[in-house]
Amino acid sequence: MERHACVTPLLPAPALSECLGREVLLKAECLQVTGSFKVRGAAARLEGLAPEERTRGIVACSSGNHGRAVSYVAGRAGIPARVFVPEWVDPVKLEGIRSGGAEAVLYGDTFDASEAAAVKAAGEAGSIYVSAYDDPWVIAGQGTIGLEIADQLDGRPVSAVLAPLSGGGLIAGVAGALAEVGLSPAIVGVSAERASVMLASVRAGRPVELPEEDTLANALAGGIGLDNRYSFALVRDRVDQHATVTEAQIADAMRIAIAHLHMVVEGGGAVALAAALAGTWQPPPEEDGAVVILLSGGNVSIETLVDVLGSG
Repeated sequence: MERHACVTPLLPAPALSECLGREVLLKAECLQVTGSFKVRGAAARLEGLAPEERTRGIVACSSGNHGRAVSYVAGRAGIPARVFVPEWVDPVKLEGIRSGGAEAVLYGDTFDASEAAAVKAAGEAGSIYVSAYDDPWVIAGQGTIGLEIADQLDGRPVSAVLAPLSGGGLIAGVAGALAEVGLSPAIVGVSAERASVMLASVRAGRPVELPEEDTLANALAGGIGLDNRYSFALVRDRVDQHATVTEAQIADAMRIAIAHLHMVVEGGGAVALAAALAGTWQPPPEEDGAVVILLSGGNVSIETLVDVLGSG
């Protein structure tokens, strides 16, 4: 996996630290080679394919970042790839998919419709379907973020790790990796109010479906599958706390990331930052140790950025 993904920095955030009264560190996956953490899981899954599976090719479905990562890794590894995306996919992410060499298939007006078509196409072609979230290899690949955080903390205590929550592969992997190296911070999953299927599922005690809504956090859109095999149970068991953020709070976080952190962070990548800034999550006063906030992606169109900056 190391030949596809880079080690991303864990950056201090003095102004936010002062605001929260606790050291805050930002894990900048928005600086990852494909613009998001997704390359880690894609690399782990594709590098684990047997030779005959590589020959048959792979199919994926994505709201953008997973597809871009799959296309990038598949292109470098010489694996034929098709990526299904909903018709509303961000044009920056669509171009990223195509630039990696994968065939991009625009299908459906929801992520769930696109995913169903992708699973069907993979079955008909005898190709491997590479889930964006519900795959042990993918989850383990995302977990390398947790290993990096542990190494970069260099023995400093950590009280909480905040990460975006969608299909659950990211936060499940990070939580598992931190536990493996003996760290037990509070794991906080942050959902966008308009993309909160996993949170609703955890509250219901089983995977559920919700109507898809337009959201700045389009990377978090879509369901988790009623037949979810892995990520739902891992999120249920490994995530200690949940928070949600509004569209306005996400936009505020994106603006602050540009103005004060000098980083472009997409809506889905900014939800954990938004929760800290808006106070929808606050560190417990009795706990010591740093708060780590995961900025999970930075793939966003200029048009969306202009709208967000203009609305502030």
